This record gives sequence, structure tokens and C-alpha cells, in this order.
Amino acid sequence: MMTAQLDAAPRGEVEHVFALPHTPGAVSGLRRRIRAVLADWHLATDIAEDVLLVASELLTNAVVHALPPATLTLSRSHTETCRAVRVEVTDMGPAAPAGVPTATPDPDEHGRGLSIVATLAARCGIHVHSGGTSRWAELRFGQG
Repeated sequence: MMTAQLDAAPRGEVEHVFALPHTPGAVSGLRRRIRAVLADWHLATDIAEDVLLVASELLTNAVVHALPPATLTLSRSHTETCRAVRVEVTDMGPAAPAGVPTATPDPDEHGRGLSIVATLAARCGIHVHSGGTSRWAELRFGQG
């Protein structure tokens, strides 16, 4: 069993959960909603743009590569040492069964999304669970 230190626990966490329609245009619609949340949080423009880009990449991957339904969870927290925004997209897993090859995408147009996420995020990862697959990224900014 793991015990968390009280001093390390996030404080002031705020969370928003959005359903991701599995339709063309869904990502741009959610981007508008994310932008409104980030504006309410008074994030600096550069941080907000990074969060929007990370969210767009994770959402697009869910629409293109995963089974619906999908949800986006956007949360903000802070500890003694830093503030962070966490972007998490949960879907029902890969659209193609494991071992079934899919069409090879054009490398000039596809395939860089998760690299962009990894570059912009302080931490990111994938969690496979009974409810599907969650891909998440945490972007840190400022002092706690």
C-alpha cells in the first residue's frame, strides 16, 4: 500500500469533463470549450496555447485511432512547488484489434502528435484499465 504525504497532495484542484463526439469537427468544438476554461483560469497565453495543442493531439488520436465513447478531463492543481494543468483523454481502446495492420499514414501529415505531446508536457503517459485507455499529459507552469 502506498501512502501519500499530505504536503505533496495537490490543492485547489479544479476539474472539467467533456464528452468527445466521434464526429468530424468534434475536436475544434472542444477546443473552443477548452479555450474558455483556460481563459477562466487566467493562464498565460503561451501555457494556454500549449495546453490547447496537447489536448488537440490527444483528442484527434482518440477520434482517429480509438473506439468511442471518449471523454476529455481537464484539471488544474497546485502543490507547494508548482502549478499544473492535466489533460486526459479516455476512450474504449484501439479501433483495430491488436496484431491487425492498419494503413500506413503519410508521414508528412500524421504521426507526430504524441511526440509533440511528450515535448510540451512535463510528464505524460498511458493507463490501460477496465474502462478503456487513458492518455494523459501534465503541463507545469509557475510557482505553487
